[in-house]
Amino acid sequence: METQNQRRGIPARDTKRTQTWRSAVGLAAIVALAVAGVALVGCGEKASQDNGRDTTKSSTKKSDPVDDVKAKERGPFEMPIVVVKYFPLKDGEIDFGVTREFRGTLDAARKHTDSITADVITALEQGSRYHAYSNPNATPSMDYTVLQTYEYLESMPTVEKRGHTVPFPDYARIMERIDARSWVEEKGVKEIWIFGYHGTIGLWESNMSSPYGDISNSDRDPKDLPVFKKTYTVYHYNYGRGRNEALENHIHQIEHVLNFIGDRDVTPQDQWASLLFWGKFVGSDISHKMIPTEQGFYRCGWAHYPPNAESDYDWRNERVVMSDIEDWKPDGSGEKKPVTSAMWDGDSYKWFIYWMQSIPGMDNGLTYNGKPLRNWWLFVADFDTAMANKMKLVAE
Repeated sequence: METQNQRRGIPARDTKRTQTWRSAVGLAAIVALAVAGVALVGCGEKASQDNGRDTTKSSTKKSDPVDDVKAKERGPFEMPIVVVKYFPLKDGEIDFGVTREFRGTLDAARKHTDSITADVITALEQGSRYHAYSNPNATPSMDYTVLQTYEYLESMPTVEKRGHTVPFPDYARIMERIDARSWVEEKGVKEIWIFGYHGTIGLWESNMSSPYGDISNSDRDPKDLPVFKKTYTVYHYNYGRGRNEALENHIHQIEHVLNFIGDRDVTPQDQWASLLFWGKFVGSDISHKMIPTEQGFYRCGWAHYPPNAESDYDWRNERVVMSDIEDWKPDGSGEKKPVTSAMWDGDSYKWFIYWMQSIPGMDNGLTYNGKPLRNWWLFVADFDTAMANKMKLVAE
């Protein structure tokens, strides 16, 4: 589920639902997000008024493109998404012969997928709050909004894929059916979340389509998704599972994007340990295991490996190790603390949030070789701006 040998294969939400989705997620180190009300001005309305007269001021001063980019890369980032659900039915219930993992009524499937959507949004927003486990005022870098949900009471369309013994979803056909081009190019949608299954078909946990190529946890087939003028990422959730597995899809996508920006894809494998993200932030090498520093402490880990892990998916390991995850600095000078699975209750969902909150985020104040680190959420949220401006993890 990471590199080559690990890749495997309702309308817009209302205010009440939004508030529910942004509730605290149960991790002791996470504080509930305070939402401030913002008045929106509709088209044709006056932007501001003073005693009945329009006080809107126009400016002839041209904006500085450099300043615009700097403001854009700081965050927070709006993340409009579209959700697509496939529910094959038989005798009024979800067809277990197709899904192989989910058994139940259509209503139960709807509630289950709604719950996963809410929990994943909460986790991604809370996770993008830099050092929120120690800073209750941390602001999220990511702001998700569901613009539309499509539901189809049928099996997913499939296509034969060379080299695979089972068919894969016909992602291109799904994109055409929902008019993804319009959503992405005109309405700014960044991600499309598909609720399907895995029992009788293969799937890609994440799949990017971009003018700059496919950087995702897939086989990076350049033809399985239509390429638009803007980048978008498709996530395929198996609703036979739960929120933990759905969120893990995102964690792996973050890893792939940061590894790409951090040049792991073009670095000899025996040099991975020297890279800023994979070597110094994650603290690993070609083995994908946690490698202690010369001083004996561990770095921040990755999806399958918390700092104290000894094997894949080792989220419940009670072993205690020293790690700088809560005060990570590239040079290793941050404070080291004992880390064990009790800090995330042995729950991968909570581990993912804790890990994300350690990613250099908004106003992180970190430097590497005398240069500031960017808000790394930029690369997930606005891949096009990053690529168009040749941005790296460290600002030049």
